[in-house]
Formats: sequence, structure tokens, C-alpha cells
Amino acid sequence: MRALVVDDSRTMRRILRSYVEKSGYTVDEAENGREALEVLEQVGAVELVLIDWNMPVMSGLELVQALRSNPAFNETRLMLVTSEADMARVVAALEAGANEYLMKPITLELLNDKLRIMGLPCA
Repeated sequence: MRALVVDDSRTMRRILRSYVEKSGYTVDEAENGREALEVLEQVGAVELVLIDWNMPVMSGLELVQALRSNPAFNETRLMLVTSEADMARVVAALEAGANEYLMKPITLELLNDKLRIMGLPCA
């Protein structure tokens, strides 16, 4: 199983990477949506993309929209991982095609709960 962690915070990428690797995934990283698209072009489709909402260059919502507009990523599970708690944003992310939404701060247990909900393997 392969995952991509997209967050402009290097620290957050490391934390998420550690959690996702503990759940059995090979993990790639990107620091914004545009870089994420470049990584996916190189590695191909992945099973899971964890996406921060607020990033420079291309936001998390824009990345969700870009991925959902490409049939190659129809089966890819997309999870917004963010501190944005506004319900309108949650609805916008889900309507754009995100499968789940996880509020920061996160724990391995919370991440695994969301992976289970999406039908993905976890630790």
C-alpha cells in the first residue's frame, strides 16, 4: 500500500509519515498541492492521500478537486487533515470529493479510525 502526505509543514509531514508508515504504508511527501500532482505523476496512483487544507501554491481543496477531475484517481482515498473546524469547509471538502476529514491535532488512533472507516488497512 502506498500513501502520499501533503502538508507545507515539514514537522507535520514527519508526524503523518510516521503514523502512516506504522499502519503499513510506503509514504511519499509533498509540501503543496502542485508538488503532490508532480509526485503522483512520477509514482502513479496511490491508495491514500492525506492533505492539509492551507498550503501555498495550491490549497488542499484545490488538490482534491484536481484529483477528482482525473479518472486515474477515482479509487484513491482522500483525507483532509487540518485545523480548519468550520463546518462549511468540511462540507466543501466532502462535496469536492474528499472521503474523510480529520482535525488536528491527530493521533495514530484517530488516523487508524479514519482508515478503517474508509475501508483501508491500518495498524
